[in-house]
Amino acid sequence: MTPYQKHIEDWLAGRVEGARVGTLVGFRLTGFQDGVVRMEMDAGPQHHNPMGTVHGGILCDLADAAMGTAMAATLEEGESFTTLQLAASYLRAVREGKLVVTARIVHRGKSVGHAEAEIVDGEGRAVARLTSVCMVLRRG
Repeated sequence: MTPYQKHIEDWLAGRVEGARVGTLVGFRLTGFQDGVVRMEMDAGPQHHNPMGTVHGGILCDLADAAMGTAMAATLEEGESFTTLQLAASYLRAVREGKLVVTARIVHRGKSVGHAEAEIVDGEGRAVARLTSVCMVLRRG
């Protein structure tokens, strides 16, 4: 197990604090198994855009955190990463309720990783699908 994987396991078990943006936005890590990351949040009026639905940027934050965590799980000692591209397709408007994102790495090369995520509502209906391209950074 890499140090990053151990940190994710510790985060899931509540032994360490997750990224502070999770507290700000309101999402939490709820699953990590075989490289698949699951996060959840309870959406409400504090997440709304002027139209009264959950802002697309909130959905991006949720998915980006999950995809980033999945990417971090692939890193070796001395590696980090940065996101090069984030793309979102919004499928259903949400006003409030439970949102669940599941993210995984679909390809991890030496210098680039590709991730995908799907957000569903509390009834399991697709809300958004997102993809991310990440560049691996090495010290030195």
